Amino acid sequence: MNKAITQLYLRLAMGSGFAILGLDRLGVWGPNGKPWVSWGDWRHFSAYAHEVMGFLPWGLAEALAVIATIAEISIGILLLLGLFTRQAAIASGVLTAGFAVAMAISYGITSPINYSVFTVSAASFLLSVQPMYRWSIDALINKKSW
Repeated sequence: MNKAITQLYLRLAMGSGFAILGLDRLGVWGPNGKPWVSWGDWRHFSAYAHEVMGFLPWGLAEALAVIATIAEISIGILLLLGLFTRQAAIASGVLTAGFAVAMAISYGITSPINYSVFTVSAASFLLSVQPMYRWSIDALINKKSW
């Protein structure tokens, strides 16, 4: 299989996943309760985030939920555009590794495994070590292609 196409697929799949889930917390896709909406508003997401980070003080967990949301939306957009791809992929790997650890602490090790959070983290780090990113703004800026 073509390496450039599989890399593009990975970048777009991860980017759309981060952007869609991050924006869902802000109600962009509709209110809570719709079949295609996970949270629909900050209140529902925040309750979930506090469950996942139940071992942390409330204020710290809330701050991390805000930071994670900003990071997920930013990472998603950057990956979709292929801009600062390496840095976005590293940030994605670190963010999802932290999420996986928090899930494991709160719900047990099978929870992040069942939701493939470790897989997303590993895929992020794999994307970060690619030599170049064809079909990206990064490639246009660097004027390189495969």
